[in-house]
Amino acid sequence: MKNPDKKNILKKSNEENNAVDQMTSQASAWKSKFHEIFIFLKKIFSGRRWIRRTVLYSVAVILIFCIMLLDYAFSPIDVRDKTVVIDIPTGSSFMEATELLQKEGLITNRFFFYSLAAIKRASRNIRAGEYEINTLTNPITMINKLMHGDIKVYEVVIPEDLSFRDIAVILDKHKLINKEIFFELARDQEFLKSLNIEAESIEGYLFPDTYHFNRSMNTRRIMKKMVDTFWQKMTPSMIRRANQMGLSVHKLVTMASIIGKESGSALEKPSVAAVFYNRLKRGMPLQSDPTAVYDMDDFEGKIFRSHLKRNSPYNTYRIKGLPPGPIANPGLDSLKATLFPSSVDYLYFVSKKDGTHHFSSSLVEHNQAVNRYINLKDEQNQLLEYDIPVEEY
Repeated sequence: MKNPDKKNILKKSNEENNAVDQMTSQASAWKSKFHEIFIFLKKIFSGRRWIRRTVLYSVAVILIFCIMLLDYAFSPIDVRDKTVVIDIPTGSSFMEATELLQKEGLITNRFFFYSLAAIKRASRNIRAGEYEINTLTNPITMINKLMHGDIKVYEVVIPEDLSFRDIAVILDKHKLINKEIFFELARDQEFLKSLNIEAESIEGYLFPDTYHFNRSMNTRRIMKKMVDTFWQKMTPSMIRRANQMGLSVHKLVTMASIIGKESGSALEKPSVAAVFYNRLKRGMPLQSDPTAVYDMDDFEGKIFRSHLKRNSPYNTYRIKGLPPGPIANPGLDSLKATLFPSSVDYLYFVSKKDGTHHFSSSLVEHNQAVNRYINLKDEQNQLLEYDIPVEEY
């Protein structure tokens, strides 16, 4: 019977010998190559003088070029401290991008810039977008910026309780949207459905927040970002609470938008909500001033008594119940106040001229508050700066 251990030992020994032979063979091959290179260089430098000079000149030129390229790569584009904003359109070629950069004075040596870009393999990797580049930046940093797509970002603050028209003005001021497309999309039913909005317009769903946009984002994408933020803030528990109160999301947002337009104080918003709920229960009109002018084009300034007589589906002095949709884009405080109103029996409130309101449970008390807080001279100009029921509807 054969010994299996002896057989394995012999096999392993043969494998080791083969490995040693292979390594010896490779070492001999490399030794032969180095020997051939050494012989070649020896022939060059022992040969004619012009060959030696050519090689030395070539080495010198390459060395000088490398030194100059390094100096170009790490020196400021311009010692004058200036910030340049440049927009590289989508689909631009490397040459077109280079033309734009040179036109703005960001490329001082085209040959060195091309050489540096070739080394960085940037010719196919420059990204489109709007860039903010300071001239104290060196070219290699600028190329890295263009390759990584470090585009200019705009911090845009959208305050609470603005209409979608007001929001469009802010975004347009930063040149982030096409206003015409914005207004078309605001009422585009297919677009609204894609955003899970069951309403006639996008009003109420553009959530007020601080956003970071860039000009590579189109109008549709910016609007979607704001609506996505709305759905992030509108938690499932908030939706359940609204359903328990008999409110759809749309009615919730509509009521919240009116509350937000009436008061900027987070502390008193639950009381404002209570007033409106109490009036609805009694079949009284809400009589909210901002609703009377919501659908007026380019409305600015104060509300006149004549505005309260307008025939408008939004005018809560002429209709009972909620208007057909939101009149602004409410923030989280207004939404929460709508869901959790104060447990009070208030039916009226009037401005105290300090950003807060006086709340009343009866018309007599309310009229006394009006006489106390409102300058009667305003009535001579027929200006309405307070909530006063002119008549019961």
